[in-house]
Amino acid sequence: MRVRLTPSGGADRIDGAASDETGLYLKARVRVAPENNEANRALEALIAKAFGVAKSKVSVSRGGTSRMKTLDIESATDADVAAFVARFT
Repeated sequence: MRVRLTPSGGADRIDGAASDETGLYLKARVRVAPENNEANRALEALIAKAFGVAKSKVSVSRGGTSRMKTLDIESATDADVAAFVARFT
């Protein structure tokens, strides 16, 4: 799943979905600053809670230092992820 993250965003929330030339992605914001990987950890917790899985099942696999990130959700199928993203469109 791709997510565009806004750190220091004032709240922990998913703002919706958007698309670019490579497909759909979620827009999310977290309260914490992007220091010591804290924003990535907060994003993982936010997505885990919204998806209904444990925090340990969600991890940033690509884009650790960029705004656009790719997250892996352990044991989630492509259909599960597509349905989750569709909830925010």
